[in-house]
Amino acid sequence: MTDRVWTDAEYDTMEWHDAAIHGLRFIEGLHGLGEFVLDIDYITECNKVGDRFNVFYLPATLTFQGVFHLRMTLDYGSHSFTPFTIDGIERRAEKRPRYIAYIWKIPINCPGGEITFEATGFEQRSRGEPRLSDTASLKPGER
Repeated sequence: MTDRVWTDAEYDTMEWHDAAIHGLRFIEGLHGLGEFVLDIDYITECNKVGDRFNVFYLPATLTFQGVFHLRMTLDYGSHSFTPFTIDGIERRAEKRPRYIAYIWKIPINCPGGEITFEATGFEQRSRGEPRLSDTASLKPGER
C-alpha cells in the first residue's frame, strides 16, 4: 500500500471512524483560500479476535483543498493530551448563488469537539505500510 493516494472521488468508499489525528497544518493560498492538512492514522483493517480487536493503522496525510470558513472546537479540559480521534468525515453539497459549496464536518470522539469548513476536495496520501497496534493509534516511533 506504499504511496497510495485517494481523492474526494473515492469519498463514498472511505471510512475514517476512530482515526487518530496527530497534527494539523494550515497552508495559506490565493484569494483567502488555503489547504487544511491532517496527519492521521487511517484504519485499513479491523478484526475482532475473541474479546479484542486487531486494528491496522496506516500513517497518512489528508489534505483538504480550497478551504475556507474553518471552525474548530476541541476540549482537552478534562482529558489527557493525546492524539484526538474522529467519528468520521461528513460531506454535503449546498447550493449557493454562484456555485455548489461542499460543507465538511469532522465530529471529534475524544476528547470532544468538531471541525467544520468548506472545501473543494481532498487528497489522502499514505506514508508507509499498515501496522498492527494494540493502542488507539500508532506510537511516534511507528509513524
